[in-house]
Amino acid sequence: MGQRALPLTPPRLGRAVQTTGAPYEVSGVVLLLPDGEADSRRRPSTLSYAAQLPFARALARAGEGDGLAVHVLRYRCRGWNADDEHPVRDAVWAADEVQRRYGDVPVCLVGHGMGGRAALRAAGHGAVNSVLAMAPWLPEHSAAAPEPVKQLTGRRVLIVHGTNDEHTDPELSYRLAERAKKSNRDTCRFEVHSDGHALRQHRSEVVALAADFVRGSLFARSYARPVADALAAPPPLGLRMPLAAGFGRSLRH
Repeated sequence: MGQRALPLTPPRLGRAVQTTGAPYEVSGVVLLLPDGEADSRRRPSTLSYAAQLPFARALARAGEGDGLAVHVLRYRCRGWNADDEHPVRDAVWAADEVQRRYGDVPVCLVGHGMGGRAALRAAGHGAVNSVLAMAPWLPEHSAAAPEPVKQLTGRRVLIVHGTNDEHTDPELSYRLAERAKKSNRDTCRFEVHSDGHALRQHRSEVVALAADFVRGSLFARSYARPVADALAAPPPLGLRMPLAAGFGRSLRH
């Protein structure tokens, strides 16, 4: 007898993370989309939400003074579930909810693993101006049905992938970035050499890169030179940009 599927509960936005001293008025929002599973209608583990909180706080600290709010999305269920694409629907709901709460402010979707794929898919929402996909889960698709990239047009797109990722294939994220770059020049991709799926080995550099991209995209701040160079460079240079050790110690030099 198969396991009975639990009823889907509405997605939820976690409490906004803002650092002390940040202005009351929110001027931009990051939506963090956690990792998940290919197929599961079970409720997400509270650990998947809690695991994102240190990253959320780091981004909020970086956006102190800019009016940045960071929310972690709590999915209805932990799986992608084939054509149901539950995380994408939840991400779209979350972007609508941001507009309801804060008005017409720009949104950056930041996702990891399955959440990275959801962020890329939901980029067409009118409030979204940028996407950061970290180690995105991108299953192999046939030439007849490739992963869509049209929705990325007009958005700033950054993909970050560890070269030793054994959970999601770095080559698939490169191929997607390559296709996206043809219609959207504001696409770049960084490779974190020797790092795995969780991007723990070079965590401080990854966080610094994410913060620089978020601030540049949401608040029109100048990007660090490596990010600006990656966005401007043609393939493959701008899509295989190595994340240098120590990135973030002197971002503007």
